[in-house]
Amino acid sequence: QVQLVESGGGSVQAGGSLRLSCAAFGYTYSIDCMGWFRQAPGTGREGVATVNSDGSTSYADSVKGRFTISQDNAKSTLYLQMNTLKAEDTAMYYCAARYAACRSWADEYNYWGQGTQVTVSS
Repeated sequence: QVQLVESGGGSVQAGGSLRLSCAAFGYTYSIDCMGWFRQAPGTGREGVATVNSDGSTSYADSVKGRFTISQDNAKSTLYLQMNTLKAEDTAMYYCAARYAACRSWADEYNYWGQGTQVTVSS
């Protein structure tokens, strides 16, 4: 079992920055992929960024060049540095983990955090 706890959300003005964190607890040694997803009201959960155990990363086109996903050396904490935030980045952000290589679909992830709200005002 794996528990994921997000933090770092908040309200910022457009152009600002936030850094999200996700602490992982439990049987994390078998996790191959961790990622960030987001969900705005009335929409489905979309992938934002993922990182495989080999360090390879993937980003949604909408955040490329603005967001950076990273992990600490122990791979127990996942981060998402978000710069040049836009109003359309407003959403609940979720951390997710998977026992296999990263995939784009939220349904293929085994564990989820409770989410942290990001609100960007224009």
